Amino acid sequence: MSVEKAVRHLDAEVFVVDNNSVDGSVEMVSTRFTWVKVIANKENTGFSKANNQAMHVANGEYFLLLNPDTLVEEDTFQKVIQFMDEHPDAGGLGVKMVDGKGNFLPESKRGLTTPEVAFYKIFGISKLFPRSARFNKYYLGNLSNDEVNEVDILSGAFMLMRKKALDKVGLLDEAFFMYGEDIDLSWRIIQGGWKNYYFPLTRIIHYKGESTKKGSLNYVFVFYNAMVIFAKKHFSEKNARLFSFFINMAIWLRAAVAIVSRFFKTIFLPLLDVTTILAGLFLVKNQYAIYQNKIYDDQLVTYAFGSYVLIWCVNTWFAGGYDKPIKPLKIIRPVVIGSAFILIAYSLLPESMRFSRAMILFGNGVALVSMFLIRVAYNIIANGRSGLEKTSGRRFALVGSNEEINRVKTILVQTNYEVGFMVQVSPSLTINPGDVGHMHQLDEIVRVHNIDQVVFCARDVSSSDIISTMSAIEEKNVEFKIAPPESLYIIGSNSIETTGDVFMLDVNSVSLTRNKRAKRLFDVAMSLLFLPLLPVLIFLVKKPAGLFANIFSVFTGKKSWVGYCAEVHSSQEIKLASAKLPKLKSGVLNPLSVYPASARTAENIQKLNVVYAKDYRFSNDLSIVWNGRKDLGN
Repeated sequence: MSVEKAVRHLDAEVFVVDNNSVDGSVEMVSTRFTWVKVIANKENTGFSKANNQAMHVANGEYFLLLNPDTLVEEDTFQKVIQFMDEHPDAGGLGVKMVDGKGNFLPESKRGLTTPEVAFYKIFGISKLFPRSARFNKYYLGNLSNDEVNEVDILSGAFMLMRKKALDKVGLLDEAFFMYGEDIDLSWRIIQGGWKNYYFPLTRIIHYKGESTKKGSLNYVFVFYNAMVIFAKKHFSEKNARLFSFFINMAIWLRAAVAIVSRFFKTIFLPLLDVTTILAGLFLVKNQYAIYQNKIYDDQLVTYAFGSYVLIWCVNTWFAGGYDKPIKPLKIIRPVVIGSAFILIAYSLLPESMRFSRAMILFGNGVALVSMFLIRVAYNIIANGRSGLEKTSGRRFALVGSNEEINRVKTILVQTNYEVGFMVQVSPSLTINPGDVGHMHQLDEIVRVHNIDQVVFCARDVSSSDIISTMSAIEEKNVEFKIAPPESLYIIGSNSIETTGDVFMLDVNSVSLTRNKRAKRLFDVAMSLLFLPLLPVLIFLVKKPAGLFANIFSVFTGKKSWVGYCAEVHSSQEIKLASAKLPKLKSGVLNPLSVYPASARTAENIQKLNVVYAKDYRFSNDLSIVWNGRKDLGN
């Protein structure tokens, strides 16, 4: 969309190279953007080879590599071409990049990653001296973010290159599958006698910048291994070995830190619950024993208390009591239900294994109080709030015309977002009825109305104004979204610490943590149920041998009993909706299993996929499995 506006007054070719994606993007681009030249690969050839395919057949004086998760200003291409024309020594150029919250991305300008530079970055020394020419050479911290400068390395997210330079030094090295190829080509351009420039007089939004991906352990391995390839190619044997040593240290250090950190974050709250409840139970037991003048069997008490705590905590986990945001009141129902289950089980035990029904009731109180107070304290320490406040939903500012804002409102109210408040902002200085102000007052509007979500209607607001406004807003806890015209999507950046930055708001129900857990629980429960029923089921299903294999595959997590419909051919609007569906495991059955063969049209297939993702229910899976029981062996 932004590229279409940016090339409007230029003689330009636009190529989209698809590496065997399965989200319908090839059909979408071919249908909606007929002026784009699409190269559809039958396999994932990697970043370098895919871009080389386009550059081999492209015509023109300049070649631009541009990531699909970017948004450019309307005059970006005109400005960078003019600069290159005025600087014949320029072989490559990169621009100022900001993330989805308007924050400057340091990878916009980088120095060559030598062993010394790598050492300072890997061990965090560069962060201690962010403006140092020596200690933060990786991100060229000594250079201004707002001034044109020569740099060593350009980012592959936006990498403009002179064709004459590429004719001399070659295209991307296909030994790099992903990451590192931009560093290699940038350095070869300099070695070929040309210069690379950082050009901040135009900006782009890059949703998935390095800072958004670096939390991924897979990114660490792939990126740093690419650095090893670069070192072996360009450094002396001694320096390459030293560089590889630092890189391997970084990989294992980051991997260890990530695993340990993730482990403690996962078990911290459950472990605190278990410890606190057990301590409370033994304290109450001791006081109650003194009051009753009784002596309890320590071994029996230990087993009993361990079972109680396990039931309360597991029940709380299934009910979402450990999901973030942590809500103190969310533990009441699972603890009470768990206590009821314990009392029923207790009544079925032989007399020798019972020691006190009263202790179960006291324990219920201990669990409720301790888990409640732990969550209140956790929230106060982490967020400055108890978590007991009544949430009024997210507060939106919608920037655009009445027509587009009404369309965006329709999308928002159909989402799983808690929409509590919306204000309308004019994209121009003309304020219409219903507007609380115009876009140049957005910073004040955000502050006065306590806005946490800003949605720009791209039909009415230029890319330049979007980027400028994002960067100008002082409140950095605001999330920015962009609503492309005539689409079902609202795109934006959730957080620089997550990878799910570009998303569709209206089909994310099945990806919610509680629903993923419920779906997995359903799969395991059905597998355990089907196993003893096999002697009966083999006479009901069409392929008995396949049923046994499916039970094993679903139980081990390789498959799910219910997944998406497999076919992906349909109208443009439904195609757009299904392109960003949350990922699910391959299903034995699908929503279409409950319909007759005559209903299995391409249109119905895509609609059912969208509806299934948007309105996921545990009962939906149960209904699909029951109605499709004859096909459980497929």
